[in-house]
Amino acid sequence: MSSSEIWAKIWGCRGSIPTPLYASQVRDKIERALWLARGRDLSSDLAISRFIESLPFEVSGTYGGNTSCVELSTEGTDEYLLLDAGSGLKSFSEEFMKRPESRNPATFHFVMSHLHWDHIQGFPFFGPAYIPGNTIIIYGYHSDIERLFNAQMNDAWFPVNYDSFRANIEFRPMEPESPFEICGYRARGVWQNHPGVAFGYRFERNGKAIIYSTDSEHDLEKVNDAYHFIDFFRDADLLIFDAQYTLEDNIVSKQNWGHSNNVIAVEMAMRSNVKHLLIFHHDPANSDENLSDFLNLTLEYREVVERRFQSSGVDAPNLKIGLAHDGLVIPVL
Repeated sequence: MSSSEIWAKIWGCRGSIPTPLYASQVRDKIERALWLARGRDLSSDLAISRFIESLPFEVSGTYGGNTSCVELSTEGTDEYLLLDAGSGLKSFSEEFMKRPESRNPATFHFVMSHLHWDHIQGFPFFGPAYIPGNTIIIYGYHSDIERLFNAQMNDAWFPVNYDSFRANIEFRPMEPESPFEICGYRARGVWQNHPGVAFGYRFERNGKAIIYSTDSEHDLEKVNDAYHFIDFFRDADLLIFDAQYTLEDNIVSKQNWGHSNNVIAVEMAMRSNVKHLLIFHHDPANSDENLSDFLNLTLEYREVVERRFQSSGVDAPNLKIGLAHDGLVIPVL
């Protein structure tokens, strides 16, 4: 993709804690694929490739196990924009260090939703931070960003001290919800309901808007056209939204945990005329199969909302819904 194109890449989309696949889960995928292969002609490379492409995603792939880290495209060839620094940052780092441009000085901009461990734990493994000549700028609405980034590398918890970094690292705490410009985007934030306080962000460039709204709990009873988040999400081309739970989970046992559910995600996206809803911050208890079932439930609820729009004589928004997975690239068209 060219530098003028707008896209988001998911480097980590799990909530709370990294969740790698077990060997038994990989075996289950292989076994199911072999069952589905019965009677198929797999005598050529092309036939094998087409068969793999026909498999359900939960069999042929994985939603992944890394915690929150999202890259947004930038116009500068030596500047990178990353949202949060969860364990997915290590995957970005490893991929970046293989590129020829990694030998040249680069600037990395981090915008932080909040400072819970699952959103900063990738930073000690960020290779470019150990290379002189690189610049790292960390933005957020929390006044104690620098202290908490330092604290996780205390020698009681991590073997490498923060002072081992050789890049130039700057912290830019901002006034809560104040607008700012970054990597060609106009950005602004919103205060979200999450323990310890989290912020969502809206990034706008070339007439396109990307919302990053993770770690936020919304009350379904408050979701109406006057709810301030509806205006914040309004007409977004891509909404990356924390829907860690089902509605039942949220109501029965996980109220006030600081995360939302798939029903609220659809309601808010439809009311805001969002084009693409990408569900994010997956429950670490959910397997790939669970997540695919979760997606199907969400798509069914979208049909319910569409019928409600139609019954009121209003055309329903054409909302695309997907689940984030590690490595996913979403062009913003």
